[in-house]
Amino acid sequence: MNRRHLLAALPLLAGGCSILPDRPNVPVRRYALAPMRPESQGARPRAPVLQVRRVRAIPGLQDVGLRRLNPDGSYEILVYEEWLAPPADLADAALRAWLQASGLFSAVVPQGSRAEAELVLEMQLTLLEAVPAAGQARAGLAGVLLREERLASRVVETLEVTAEAPLAPGAAAPAMAQAMALALGLALARLETVLAPLAR
Repeated sequence: MNRRHLLAALPLLAGGCSILPDRPNVPVRRYALAPMRPESQGARPRAPVLQVRRVRAIPGLQDVGLRRLNPDGSYEILVYEEWLAPPADLADAALRAWLQASGLFSAVVPQGSRAEAELVLEMQLTLLEAVPAAGQARAGLAGVLLREERLASRVVETLEVTAEAPLAPGAAAPAMAQAMALALGLALARLETVLAPLAR
């Protein structure tokens, strides 16, 4: 390009001419995953201490975007509709808070605590999705309850719980998040029922 052509192009460059299309500025909405217990019980002083190891997620549930199951069986991650943190991290906090308020244990401590725990809970988040075509949201957890003994850990029970909450077929993202949180709360209530006779 000679000097004359370069000078002719300068006004275009100065004017901010761009061949890239404009992208819409879509705000990201973020949601809590913190189901509320209907009631809270005080800790039992003579009950066992429970350690809850960090909740993991099965493949496909690591994304922070809300997960929707479409009528054709395909999954969709809603990129502008997100949980406040990875769902397994939020489920971990919800699980510990739920069991602490259950009254089944003298204390519920996280992984890494220096407290001596007689029982250890290892769980995975196995299901967390909205299924508008079926009119429901689903949540599920699976894992094991261990009893800590002097030289080893013994499996007390294998655990698996799932639950569904109602969801309108045409529900928007906020309603999906609310329904998934409710489904998780129902799954935690079922887990509490299973743990009750094992915590004695």
